[in-house]
Amino acid sequence: MTGAPMFDKILIANRGEIALRVIRACQEMGIKSVAVHSTADADAMHVRMADESVCIGPASSSQSYLSKAAIISACEITGAQAVHPGYGFLSENAAFAQALEDHGITFIGPSAEHIRIMGDKITAKETAKALGIPVVPGSEGGVPDFETAIGVAAGIGFPVIIKATAGGGGRGMKVAKNAEELEIAFRTARSEAKNAFGNDEVYIEKYLQKPRHIEIQVFGDGKGNAVHLGERDCSLQRRHQKVFEEAPGPAITPKMRSEIGAICAEAVAKINYIGAGTIEFLYEDGNFYFIEMNTRLQVEHPVTEAIFGVDLVREQIRVASGLPMSFGQSDLEINGHAIEVRINAEKLPNFAPCPGKVRVFHAPGGLGVRMDSAIYGGYSIPPYYDSLIGKLIVHGRDRPEALARLKRALGELIIDGIDTSVPLFHMLLAEPDIQNGEYNIHWLEKWLAAQFAE
Repeated sequence: MTGAPMFDKILIANRGEIALRVIRACQEMGIKSVAVHSTADADAMHVRMADESVCIGPASSSQSYLSKAAIISACEITGAQAVHPGYGFLSENAAFAQALEDHGITFIGPSAEHIRIMGDKITAKETAKALGIPVVPGSEGGVPDFETAIGVAAGIGFPVIIKATAGGGGRGMKVAKNAEELEIAFRTARSEAKNAFGNDEVYIEKYLQKPRHIEIQVFGDGKGNAVHLGERDCSLQRRHQKVFEEAPGPAITPKMRSEIGAICAEAVAKINYIGAGTIEFLYEDGNFYFIEMNTRLQVEHPVTEAIFGVDLVREQIRVASGLPMSFGQSDLEINGHAIEVRINAEKLPNFAPCPGKVRVFHAPGGLGVRMDSAIYGGYSIPPYYDSLIGKLIVHGRDRPEALARLKRALGELIIDGIDTSVPLFHMLLAEPDIQNGEYNIHWLEKWLAAQFAE
């Protein structure tokens, strides 16, 4: 299979910096790229950089970037043999992956079946447990009524957290410290889940007090071979949205990394998983507890690329085309430390979206600095999509050097004309807890509440 042909043309079913990221990988591999765009993105950088572009609908993502029919039509018009979904939009949509396969188009990602299994929180947890991945103590499947909920909570002990089976982004999640709170939380979580996802099924887990969010990057070839590429610490979050990620994790020892990494790699190898995936955990007191698996490339993949010296997008394209992985576990050695900060078009302190015209944009440079962004001077950020406008990634020989490099790079970065979240990172870098890597998933929200208390 080593001589399997590579794709001639790939369509990128996404926008913004991730679309540019995939286009660049295609260019380096000598593959033609096709950009798709809404009417609002006609002047976007990914449209300018691709070999071809197709308008697939109006500004609303539901009529453009989420339109399976429009994207498949764009493939047929341009002759694209494969689709890279990036992250978000249709990247974890099993029906889309299946529709592409039905049309003879390769989905650059895992199988529809694996997306489906991991897309349902309860099925994912059951699958993880069966594969030997440690899970958070909790209910066996969905909890149909309050009486059952009380029984589960009594078994695992308070506090507990109620989560929507079809959930994500913090919706349908409620914490209860006692039976009285549980009744209100159970009712509220079901109502939120019904409104947000059209499915009111919820499940219950032990609520960990001060965990870190640790995720393991895995990669499989679909033929029973898989590796892990260490962990990322993504504990600095606001409303369950990551803002600062680093690798390796400050709290993880080489022994822990090797052990949990081997468990995860072995698990995805067993199911013949293909491509990039991330197994997410809550980590507390030396124990890892499975949360979910993301069956796609992560926003924060550049920190892993920096410390391992690999191109994950290139690897995704290779294995999707039938080629073997270009590295094995013994080839993967950590080199230094990397940090990514997510730069959003948002106004502090409320993080209100702040679309508008970028008058001046100057990206920082120098050794160990990478800026992934699709904005440019004169570009108008549309109000219809996610507020992420860039990712600043730094790499150093160790964590102190990476932090110093991040501070320097943030000082060089100029985005004029709109408000951004850059000031947040200047403030965070001055905090001793951040400098020492002593934080958990609750740290940022508590800090923000103290900083901006009225």
